[in-house]
Amino acid sequence: MQRTADGRLFNHFPYPDMPATALVEAPPALGASCKIHPAMLPDLTRLLAAADADPAIAGTLRAVSCHRSVALQQLTFCGGIGPDGSGSFAERAWASAPPGFSEHSTGYVIDFGSATAPACDAEGCFGATPAGRWLRANAARFGFEMSFPAGNRQQVKWEPWHWRWVGTSANEAGAVPARTMFATARTRFPAEPKVD
Repeated sequence: MQRTADGRLFNHFPYPDMPATALVEAPPALGASCKIHPAMLPDLTRLLAAADADPAIAGTLRAVSCHRSVALQQLTFCGGIGPDGSGSFAERAWASAPPGFSEHSTGYVIDFGSATAPACDAEGCFGATPAGRWLRANAARFGFEMSFPAGNRQQVKWEPWHWRWVGTSANEAGAVPARTMFATARTRFPAEPKVD
């Protein structure tokens, strides 16, 4: 498997594996036990409070996945390849990053879901749910941007549930490391909606 000149493998950029000891528990309101980078906790807490204040989605926004170690990403990625070898690495990479190339390993990403539409978790239909529409309209105010919008030039599957945190501004505490980590992806393949 060859990488592109910019380091991508199957269109995914390489990312470091944040050690679990450097992460914190996500707020219990997300309904799942998962770990996140501590820098994003204040903005995530504010995002959840704003979502709960909106009667259209109050209490429905939840986490499907947060930090995934490189080892867990290997299981996730390889789990999509059939036991008989069906499905190529390239086909699998359309929907899931190879291990070592997932934004999830940074701790700065959450895959959101909706308690009222669990069948749409990690599916395109999430974008049409009230929770998906609310995130599209509001997440950037809290420093979150959709990494893989519809029709993205990075040629990765549209993931309306996948939101990376980069802080509300470059001056926000903890935002510089996140923005530095995602700088190439953000410059070459802008998020939509994106954070300025």
